[in-house]
Amino acid sequence: MSKSVYKIIEMVGSSPTSWEDATQNAVKSAGMSLRDLRIAEVVTLDMKVEDDKPAFFRARVKLSFKLLAD
Repeated sequence: MSKSVYKIIEMVGSSPTSWEDATQNAVKSAGMSLRDLRIAEVVTLDMKVEDDKPAFFRARVKLSFKLLAD
């Protein structure tokens, strides 16, 4: 069995439409510069409110990715 090491980072995704889109934006952005993404865990959800309505959704996401061996 091979040994693996994973790193965990946090990112915040945002969207004017939903928390789901905000989460997907965080994962897509991470995927542009990281390889072997493994797990995405939503840590917190929040939103900006304007005129008593949701205006912007944010999702803080923990992402793990496999570190490459030498």
